[in-house]
Amino acid sequence: MYIIVGLGNPGKEYAGTRHNVGFDVIDILAAQENISVLEKKHRAVIGKGTVEGRKCVLARPQTFMNLSGESVRALAEYYKVDQTTELIVISDDISLDVGQMRIRKKGSAGGHNGLKNIIANLGHDSFIRVKIGVGEKPRGWDLVDHVLGRFSAQDRKAVDETEARAADAIRAILAQGPDAAMNQYNSVKKAQDEGGGVRKGVSAPEI
Repeated sequence: MYIIVGLGNPGKEYAGTRHNVGFDVIDILAAQENISVLEKKHRAVIGKGTVEGRKCVLARPQTFMNLSGESVRALAEYYKVDQTTELIVISDDISLDVGQMRIRKKGSAGGHNGLKNIIANLGHDSFIRVKIGVGEKPRGWDLVDHVLGRFSAQDRKAVDETEARAADAIRAILAQGPDAAMNQYNSVKKAQDEGGGVRKGVSAPEI
C-alpha cells in the first residue's frame, strides 16, 4: 500500500495558487488512473485505487498547509505503511525555477511549512517527496503573498507540463523505485544555452 499526498489549501479561493500544485498533481493522477477522490477521512479527502499494479491511497489534506502533518500522520498510522518507502508527498518549492521538478528520498523542510509540519508529526524526514518548482519570490514581496498567488499565463503553461510530468514520475517511483525515478526525472536535459551552460528551468542532478 502506498499513500500519495498532494499538499495544498482547501477552498476555491486557493485553487490554482503556487501552494496548491500538490493538489493539482493528485487531481491529474486521479483522472488518469480513474480514481475517485471524494471520501473524507483522516482530515483529508482521499481515494483508493491501483497505480502501476500497486494499491494506493491518493490524499488531499484538508487541514490547511501548516497542519498537513496531522493528516499525513493519521493516514500513515491507519494504513500502517512504511513511511520511508511507501509515503510520497508532493509539494511546491520556491527554490526551484518554474518548470523544474525534483524527487528526493529525505531531507529538511527547506522552509516549507507543510513539509516542516509533516516532519514534526512523523518524527523524521525520511519520506519520498516530489517537489515542483514555483520560482522564488520577487524582491520585496511577502512570501505568503507569493505562494498564495497565481502564475502568469506563461508560467501556468510550464507548471501544467511539470505537474503532468510529476504524475509520470510518481508512476515511475511505484513501478521502478525512487532511485530509478530520480535518475530519470532529476537528470539534466542535454539542451544547453549558447554559452554552454544548462538552460534556466532545467533540473539539475540530485546530489
